[in-house]
Amino acid sequence: MLLTMNHLSAYMERIFYFFSRCMYGACTVHVRMKYGVDAFMTKRSSLLRTFLFLILSTGIAVQQAQGQATAVDLPVYSFIDYDANVLHYDSASTTMHRLFERWNRTASTASGNINIVHIGGSHVQAGMMSNTIRTRIMKAYPTLVGPRGLIFPYSAAAKCNNPADYRIHCREKMILTRNVFKDHTYPLGACGIAVTASDTLTEVQVVMNEPMVDYGTTSIVAIGYSDQGVIPYLRVDDKDIQPSYINRNTNRFIFNLPTPTDSFAIMIPCQAEELFTLTGLYLSNRKPGFSLSSLGVNGAAVPDWIRCRHFVRDLRLLHPDVVIFGIGINDAVPDDFDTAAFRQNYLQLIDSVRAANPDCAFIFVTNNDSYRKKGRRKYSVNRNGALAREVFYRLAHDVDGAVWDQYEVMGGLRSMDKWRQAGLARTDRVHFTAEGYRLIGNLFCNALFQAIEKEKQQ
Repeated sequence: MLLTMNHLSAYMERIFYFFSRCMYGACTVHVRMKYGVDAFMTKRSSLLRTFLFLILSTGIAVQQAQGQATAVDLPVYSFIDYDANVLHYDSASTTMHRLFERWNRTASTASGNINIVHIGGSHVQAGMMSNTIRTRIMKAYPTLVGPRGLIFPYSAAAKCNNPADYRIHCREKMILTRNVFKDHTYPLGACGIAVTASDTLTEVQVVMNEPMVDYGTTSIVAIGYSDQGVIPYLRVDDKDIQPSYINRNTNRFIFNLPTPTDSFAIMIPCQAEELFTLTGLYLSNRKPGFSLSSLGVNGAAVPDWIRCRHFVRDLRLLHPDVVIFGIGINDAVPDDFDTAAFRQNYLQLIDSVRAANPDCAFIFVTNNDSYRKKGRRKYSVNRNGALAREVFYRLAHDVDGAVWDQYEVMGGLRSMDKWRQAGLARTDRVHFTAEGYRLIGNLFCNALFQAIEKEKQQ
């Protein structure tokens, strides 16, 4: 008897349901309520693996599979429009069809790479939404973990928040430059942010903090520059590693590692009056699979990204197959929000991305509902979110892309206050809590995975 993995999974779900009802009862409900759906799903996955082993041991053959992108059950809130949680794109969109075809081919043949880049403001710099999407993809395709991608050591500068999925330690804080600054003292790249070292020896420690995913980094590209010719080196397991190759034209210092690693330190040996500016770190394992780089800067609007001098040059290193745009919440703050200028700025930024990869696809995430602070404990709803939403749909039509309508999914105008009351958004009524960002990321993934699966079936 030969069962496919999909058939077997359906049988396992039925067996598990009966098993959990008989043996766990209220305990299962307790785990789900106390620790959330993720903990419940982890426990369920463990039990399913046990059942799978027992069935395999009885001689039933199972068809192997690389993985499958499937939606997951999420907590139910009355104010969320779950029916609206889909990717909107033209059924005749050659760009989206090409992306999903390559996605499914990579998943089925275990060859090639799908490089995803998430660009935005503080929602992206926080890293929680991006890492939720990244983790969901890696769990869906556990044998296809591609490079970790481009990261930035945000907390190497004072009062600069870092994503939680990797830790940064820098004893002597470095000089910070962000694309939101009026004047860029130091030219910026795709990360939109830079830190400059001036101490005799600056050490920036990087430690991956994602226990469920092993990226196995074997190559590191430090992107940076120094007018005085400062050359950084790596320290891995107490061993110093010099660059294998230096490309002055692209400001890249390339390090090939003898063994995979999940932690290292970049050492910057500046002498008196010497400076070195670091604009990003690209971590690669040179394996086929999926990769997601999140590029976020607190407070950034679309024009801020356009002003990054080396944006295209750095983006060529990533060669994005799809860019998820989450920029717009800061553009839509002013009362005189200019939708025409907003659209034109976006088209200019899209041209920059296409200069790095002409075949790149685009997914636009509409602004979340938000409020403006009018005084102490006084807020007024920002109606520009609906205006920006209309622009995103026009942009998707202009560039043959897709829209994930976060504004509609979360409940539309004034829904942010309901998210705040449910503990999913912060008191500033602009940003989400950690739980809220994870929910947003999971909603987005469900919509993305449903579109991918639909494309595969068709």
